[in-house]
Amino acid sequence: MIGSPRGRPVLGAAASAVALLALAPLCYLVIRAFDGGTEKAWGLLFRQRTLDLMLRSIALTVVVAVSCVVLGVGLAWLTTRTDLPLRRFFGVCLTIPLAIPSYVAGYTWISQFPSLAGFAGAALVLTASSFPLVMLPVSAALASADPGMSEVARTLGRSEMWTVLTVELRRVAPVAAAGALLAALYTLSDFGAVALMRYEAFTLGIYNAYRGGFDRTAAAILGLVLVVLALVCTLIERWVRRGATARIGSGTPRRAEPVRLGWWRIPASMCAIGVLTMSVLVPLAGLMRWLARSVRFTIDWSDVLATTVKTVELSATAAVVVTVLAFPVALFAARSSSSAARMAEISTYVAHGLPGITVGLAVVFLGIRFLPSIYQTTTLLIVAYVVLFLPLAVGSTRSAIDASPLVLEDVSRVLGSGRVRTDLRVTIPIALPAVTAGAALVFLTVAKELPATLMLRPRGVDTLATELWSTAQVFKYGEAAPYALALILVSALPTFVLGRVLRGNSVGGRTVTGVGT
Repeated sequence: MIGSPRGRPVLGAAASAVALLALAPLCYLVIRAFDGGTEKAWGLLFRQRTLDLMLRSIALTVVVAVSCVVLGVGLAWLTTRTDLPLRRFFGVCLTIPLAIPSYVAGYTWISQFPSLAGFAGAALVLTASSFPLVMLPVSAALASADPGMSEVARTLGRSEMWTVLTVELRRVAPVAAAGALLAALYTLSDFGAVALMRYEAFTLGIYNAYRGGFDRTAAAILGLVLVVLALVCTLIERWVRRGATARIGSGTPRRAEPVRLGWWRIPASMCAIGVLTMSVLVPLAGLMRWLARSVRFTIDWSDVLATTVKTVELSATAAVVVTVLAFPVALFAARSSSSAARMAEISTYVAHGLPGITVGLAVVFLGIRFLPSIYQTTTLLIVAYVVLFLPLAVGSTRSAIDASPLVLEDVSRVLGSGRVRTDLRVTIPIALPAVTAGAALVFLTVAKELPATLMLRPRGVDTLATELWSTAQVFKYGEAAPYALALILVSALPTFVLGRVLRGNSVGGRTVTGVGT
């Protein structure tokens, strides 16, 4: 059991409860993996197919994570610190990929470029969908960082580019690592894109194991390996962040002077246009083709509207619940250096590395065995969303609390406020922009979630994602177009909120922090 920081047993207990909820799917996997005995489990674990799936998943995750760091950090710097033409336009438009589900992007690419099927296509689609997870927090860090250190470096004779590499980018390395972790975990858990791009990673292997003969033991073994990979990613990120500081608060409330690119403005603009084309224009062009074909069919627009309303309702409810549950874990991890706090934080990330189909089956198992009263209800579906997407809110909230000055909390307590009142009047207001960003990110991700929703939705309840998938699976791509368009429109508002919140400068001395870990 995870303990509590000294003097805050209630906070420790709350963080422990949330961490145990996040670990519930792992418990299910262990039970299922050893259902047939240890001999069978070890045989499945060390067979050649398991090794092949592991190597394929690792290769894809490494390529996507590295690509996201290169693109995310580079674009964040160009749109925040330079005189890039139309930099505000690019800064906003490059957040749009968060509103486009990876399976929608995957279909648009594979339908127009069939030769991309396989590793290259999967890496391209997942990179195009995930790089904003790095770009947004790095943009926030660069936009609100104190420019004094860079100015001192230039005064001491360092060149502009050398200052960028050794001062500015070094300071945002922990934030970039946090975004890379989310991109890596997203890649490990993605199902739709790898399935459509016909690249057999762990998620597709698990799906095939469940579908072919309903071999839950084999799928559970693969799921456990995926948990280990997710844990390794988390530990690597913590190692990168160890000893580093990501202070993004402004020492002086002023903007840094933009770096003049000179003749580099042309290749920099071409790079931004290329990424925008890859991540936004190609998927939208494919969607336009679907919409053009949909005019041949009679579309039930009342059903599209009802499904849209239900999607918004589920996403908003999940965003509120996840954000509330994430706060004690984030505060515990940020304000305690104990191993208990580290375990609480890591526990929330373990399930995020699992495919939605595995978490869905785990929650079904728990619902049937232990919570029959809420089985096949919206409540159980929200539980699955909490397990899957808790890290998105924990990361942003923890980063904000890390960046907030401890002295403000000390002064509040010296003036007679208790810990709870200090949290309400000091800690939460300072962290509120990042908490809002985390809630918007959860809303986005829930609206796009597919496999767990397919398995756990109550009878007669559909979301835009499940309707899109159901029609596309039977090759009714024209009929799927309205649901795809509605899904993108639903995702547009929280994407805009994310961009505005994370890229905003400090107001009244308070700064906006990015989505970290």
